[in-house]
Amino acid sequence: MSQSSPHETGAAAQSGSEAGAPASGGLPLEGVLIADFSRVLAGPYATMLLADLGAEVIKVEGTGGDDTRTWVPPRRPDGVSTYYASINRNKKSIVLDFKDAEDLAAAQQLARRADVVIENFKPGGLKKFGLDYDAVAKTNPSVIYSSITGFGTEGEGAKYPGYDLIVQAMSGLMSLTGSPDGPPYRAGISVFDVMAGLHSTIGILAALRQRDHTGDGTHVQASLMASAMSGLVNQTHAYVGGGTTPMRMGNAHPSLYPYEAMPTADDDVIIAAGNNTQFSRLCTVLGIPEIAQDERFADVGDRTDRRDELRPILEAELAKHTAQELFEKLNDVGVPCGPINTIKQGVEYAEALGLEPVVQVGSGENAVPGVRHPLTFNTMTPRYELAPPELGEHTEEIKAWLKQAESGHDERTQR
Repeated sequence: MSQSSPHETGAAAQSGSEAGAPASGGLPLEGVLIADFSRVLAGPYATMLLADLGAEVIKVEGTGGDDTRTWVPPRRPDGVSTYYASINRNKKSIVLDFKDAEDLAAAQQLARRADVVIENFKPGGLKKFGLDYDAVAKTNPSVIYSSITGFGTEGEGAKYPGYDLIVQAMSGLMSLTGSPDGPPYRAGISVFDVMAGLHSTIGILAALRQRDHTGDGTHVQASLMASAMSGLVNQTHAYVGGGTTPMRMGNAHPSLYPYEAMPTADDDVIIAAGNNTQFSRLCTVLGIPEIAQDERFADVGDRTDRRDELRPILEAELAKHTAQELFEKLNDVGVPCGPINTIKQGVEYAEALGLEPVVQVGSGENAVPGVRHPLTFNTMTPRYELAPPELGEHTEEIKAWLKQAESGHDERTQR
């Protein structure tokens, strides 16, 4: 691990109703230095999750900054892009112009000192700057170097830029999204950017664990397309394992029924009867217990094959209840059911459940709201110490540290 980092970290800020663990005590990635050359979503999301768990993340930006700084609306009240803010807490920002010799030297030195380097440039895009894996590993053989691309680094895919929307289209996801008689749609978020970020996080943690045993670094590669092939799970395997090409079915599930949005007396509600017991309980609540015994609908496959026969029977009874009534009655008997919320309602419901989804990031007058780290632990609390940095906020501080390190006053320890 790095012997030291550009700053001595202090206690984490209060997060919701609980105090975050001190950055200097107990977090598993404390002492891991990450040089973050990534931009937009996949890489920054990965490094934020790692920073929450104690890693020291230095966000390297060009003079124009991360593109997401300009992706508005929406904005926070202080004008900062909410897109940028959502994935860049607990980091420090340094502006380096790779066309400037001094700045490039600083970037190369940072890569030499880092435990982890992460980047999402086009394949080969960092080679001319001496910041590609081969160049960095030559001077830092224990480095974990994480690359995120759109379509891999070999062959035809290497020349294509990695935009989530393009991958949603080319992977087949959009062919699954929307009404059967309507056009294909993108998902409501950049789903494969998020998946690639999560997969990269897993790869980095695995590589760090391997380095604990061997002392050797490695090159971890993820691509949006590979993440799509894995992340489409049963849909890709329908083709790979069964020769079936799935197509969009609206909110319906290809292998389960009822498992979709269902109409009630007022609003639609999601009902997910995933097995025979749940279906029987659904029928009992609806006052038609005999339908669960009907041999036409007795098993999961029967109900799926005969959904067109079963749907009008269920809808006739659902129309006698409101969505809220069904939500309460079905959940009381163990049948998964839920309303279709807005994002606002979703956050409010998570708060009502006690999940405390909103945390304060930073401290004092610089504190800003953020979304809680997705994991909880019984031995530690992810930190929410630093608000997303302003562009180049820590440039002088980090350059001073690098200069001191270059002079030999701050050498890395041997792993």
